[in-house]
Amino acid sequence: MVRLARIRLAGTIAATAMCAAAATEVVAQDRGLVLNEQIQLGDVIAGQTLNVVDVSDQVTVSTATQGNSLIGGADGEALDVRSSQDMRGDASASTTMTLGGATNGLVTSATQARGNYLAGTATNAQMAIEATQTVSGDVTASTVITGTDAQLVGGGQIAAAAFGNNVALAGNGSGSNRASLAGTIDQTATGDVRATNTASPRFVREPAEFSSQALANTVQATTGPSANQELAVRQRSSGALVEADTGIYAGNGWNLAARAHAGGNQAAFYNQGGSLVPTTDQANSAFIRSEAELSSYDFGKATAAASAVANEVTVGNNDIYVDIDNTQVNSGGVEATASFVGQTGYDAYVGANAAGNSVTGYACAECGGDLTARNVQSNSGNVSAVANTTINGSGRNVIAGANAVGNAATFYTTRTGGH
Repeated sequence: MVRLARIRLAGTIAATAMCAAAATEVVAQDRGLVLNEQIQLGDVIAGQTLNVVDVSDQVTVSTATQGNSLIGGADGEALDVRSSQDMRGDASASTTMTLGGATNGLVTSATQARGNYLAGTATNAQMAIEATQTVSGDVTASTVITGTDAQLVGGGQIAAAAFGNNVALAGNGSGSNRASLAGTIDQTATGDVRATNTASPRFVREPAEFSSQALANTVQATTGPSANQELAVRQRSSGALVEADTGIYAGNGWNLAARAHAGGNQAAFYNQGGSLVPTTDQANSAFIRSEAELSSYDFGKATAAASAVANEVTVGNNDIYVDIDNTQVNSGGVEATASFVGQTGYDAYVGANAAGNSVTGYACAECGGDLTARNVQSNSGNVSAVANTTINGSGRNVIAGANAVGNAATFYTTRTGGH
């Protein structure tokens, strides 16, 4: 007896599927099927404006936009997913906040723009995936706190993130009911991807972190106990610019951080209890730029951190077996700049990190880790990391660093995993 679900989706904004719906007798096991085709031709825009004065408690703001979206999962029954997503228009999300007087609670703002998004979860089930994502329009996310009078007494978490193509997969098994993720993912981004975050608060008392993140293509697969992965990921980033820009200019910041991260292609695989066998093929020709700029006339703890990576792969298994086949080619420029300017205060931390190609793989040593890696990396783009620190008056500690590398590969077995 087989239950074979065929779901064909055609949507411009979002579609949610991945459930078994119809039954047909074919062979001797249950298996569902999802067929998804999405094309977005026009622009998708989300914007929000907030104007408040003297808020006694929290301020929470969320702004999100997506060109094409597919979300779902399988629980106890195998599922095949065949998905094609094509975003040809622009996707933009923006948040503008005017915070007058004192905001005594935590300010939380999340602004996110995605061209294509696919998320799937396999629980005690096998998920076979064949996914293609293409984005040719621009994807932008921006957050602005206007004026110079904002008093963030309660601190804040303010973030802007832009993703051209995004796949997020998860799997969890229990005992003999294993979960698995297997198949292929192909991502292509030819438009610009940009995220910006700016503010000029007068006063920040509790910890406040401002961040921007821009990624042309990203895949993350995470599996827990009694699970395994065997995924092949191909990523191509060829737009003119991938940029993350955070600029924070405060009068008095007790504990203030500005962070920015930009990447062309990113693939991350994590597992807790089974084999992990990823194949990655990444190529970037876009200019990858990140900048974190922070200033505070009076400061307690100030952190400015910028990172930029053209191609990045991370593979981590807290079990025995890891087999990595990695190919990375970068021809675009990579630039990370972090800077801080202060007058009088205590501790300043400034860091900039840039890489053309980066791969990291590890397995659990206490389990008798078995790690095999085949790695090919080629970088012809310029790579630069710059950290600037200026204290015009007096300070206590200044810790700064700038690191740039063309090709970086790290493979090891570790005892930090749980077994």
